[in-house]
Amino acid sequence: MEDQREALRKIITTLAVKNEEIQSFIYSLKQMLLNVEANSAKVQEDLEAEFQSLFSLLEELKEGMLMKIKQDRASRTYELQNQLAACTRALESSEELLETANQTLLATDSKDFPQCAGCLHLLPCSVTMAPAFRLSLKAKVSDNMSHLMVDFAQERRMLQAITFLPVPSAPVIDLAESLVADNCVTLVWRMPDEDNKIDHFVLEYRRTNFEGPPRLKEDQPWMVIEGIRQTEYTLTGLKFDMKYMNFRVKACNKAVSGEFSEPVTLETPAFMFRLDASTSHQNLRVDDLSVEWDAMGGKVQDIKAREKDGKGRTASPVNSPARGTPSPKRMPSGRGGRDRFTAESYTVLGDTLIDGGEHYWEVRYEPDSKAFGVGVAYRSLGRFEQLGKTAASWCLHVNNWLQVSFTAKHANKAKMLDAPVPDCLGVHCDFHQGLLSFYNGRTKQLLHTFKAKFTQPLLPAFTVWCGSFHVTTGLQVPSSVRCLQKRGSATSSSNTSLT
Repeated sequence: MEDQREALRKIITTLAVKNEEIQSFIYSLKQMLLNVEANSAKVQEDLEAEFQSLFSLLEELKEGMLMKIKQDRASRTYELQNQLAACTRALESSEELLETANQTLLATDSKDFPQCAGCLHLLPCSVTMAPAFRLSLKAKVSDNMSHLMVDFAQERRMLQAITFLPVPSAPVIDLAESLVADNCVTLVWRMPDEDNKIDHFVLEYRRTNFEGPPRLKEDQPWMVIEGIRQTEYTLTGLKFDMKYMNFRVKACNKAVSGEFSEPVTLETPAFMFRLDASTSHQNLRVDDLSVEWDAMGGKVQDIKAREKDGKGRTASPVNSPARGTPSPKRMPSGRGGRDRFTAESYTVLGDTLIDGGEHYWEVRYEPDSKAFGVGVAYRSLGRFEQLGKTAASWCLHVNNWLQVSFTAKHANKAKMLDAPVPDCLGVHCDFHQGLLSFYNGRTKQLLHTFKAKFTQPLLPAFTVWCGSFHVTTGLQVPSSVRCLQKRGSATSSSNTSLT
């Protein structure tokens, strides 16, 4: 009996879910019907407006061409009428002279003829000066109006070809021509068919940690770039804080956009790490990738420790709050289970080990810092040890206290660097080649290269006293840095005394 009830409950649940799906679909269909009505009215209104605009343009062209015909007709009529009037007057004058000559010739009275004949010597002069002999008998203008004829055969074919705008096809992204380099992505695509109606393209991209086709649900939103006129686009200044990026493109004409292209996924390899706050000296305040010197940091920690213990003594190193819980952002491969740096080792480490490959990161420090250093260290670096003063660390060090110096340090040896001190330093580590190079982060000028045989995994390392700095990660190895290394400039610039 109970089994039958349970089966019936399942049937009821299934029916209820199905009913809800059907109701939702019915609502969707009704909404689509309303949208069809609204969208049809909209496109009909747009169509009528476009045709009305076309009619107005044709009417305007017709009026202009008719005006041209009327003006040409009036001009020719005026010229021909003037010439006709002049010819009429010349003809009347010529007829009068002809009548005079005829009358003289027919005179029979012998007395009158000598008198008339005496006037005959004036006739030649009167004839040659008559308007009829000074008049041009060629029409000034033509009666041919063929220059104002029209042939609208081509335009008629164009009008007959008027139809609705086709929806653009989906572009095809060309992975072979696309490029990821220098924290830039150049995406290239093409149209499967020629379409001269395309006005622009829309590119969308997003970051992801998943390889392969984009997932329907993703934490990162699509970023949109509109108004692209060419079939390629370069995204610059990107921070590759995830392993991959998804891309898709669609074409748009003046009225409608087409479907998106098949999305593609490009790998964006870069070195990502965070600062491991659990390793930092008590006088360093770590906020994500920024660090600031805090002269009261250690005292505040001691006060908090005494309040927690309820005793008027300083907590021992074993119970010191400096042994706080490791940051949840730190990777398991970092320096776990160790004390903070202390005494005069104002140091903090990155949380991601370097055990192979090439990696690059940059750091900008406050120029007024009394002391600052950046480099790498083995995770075995002691809590009292300062960067560059043991064989377990390599660094570039800037000293602005008492005497200004810019040095490369390793194993308690230092080399003065003959270069202006930049406010941004780039660090390039090629683990397998045993190269650690430092660059001007803005100009990519090589400052110094250590050549060593790294026997342990490395961690990014930083030190600061009475100052602050900010680290930039998610960077690829710049092409200029790779080029310098290939040419052997890095090796030739190394200081063997510090390896």
